[in-house]
Amino acid sequence: YPKVKLILRQGSPMQIATLVSSGDADIAIATEAIEHFHELVMLPCYEWNRCIVVPPNHPLLKQKKRLTLEAVSQYPIVTYDSAFTGRSKINQAFASRGLEPNVVLTAIDSDVIKTYVELGLGIGILANMAFDAKRDKNLRSIDASHLFEPSTTRIGISRSSYLRGYILDFIEMFAPHLDHATVQAKLEGSKSGDAE
Repeated sequence: YPKVKLILRQGSPMQIATLVSSGDADIAIATEAIEHFHELVMLPCYEWNRCIVVPPNHPLLKQKKRLTLEAVSQYPIVTYDSAFTGRSKINQAFASRGLEPNVVLTAIDSDVIKTYVELGLGIGILANMAFDAKRDKNLRSIDASHLFEPSTTRIGISRSSYLRGYILDFIEMFAPHLDHATVQAKLEGSKSGDAE
């Protein structure tokens, strides 16, 4: 589609869901809070979890035991803003153990989190897929999927929208199980009042 221009707008889940609801954007991709927009059809894309990122030689790397929230809570934490990227699952995990994490910096972008971890501000909690050992050579990753409930990233589409072929192709590229027929069936089902 050489004449189609992709415009990516970052925002909180509420902001991007509002853009789709108002017709100012075709689709929303988010992990948190867009399920509260009943005028959107929510299509689950993939499930993911988190890792802890630390500088090389960090004490958490030397632990013999499996990582615990108690160990994580001993350090300043750099992680996602409360409105973004599964942050509620992080908050829930600490609260369920009666722990208060020392969150010293929040950001909407994984690269910002990693930068401040590299600078020594704290340890990072971020999405597993945001860490790349080849690219993030000054950091180390510790799997934390046993500490947090997984999150699901979804695509939100307005129930009243007409999806052009290039949008359907983009959705399928992003989430291969969401082929044209599946997306159209979900939209048709939502218009006729079927449950999703």
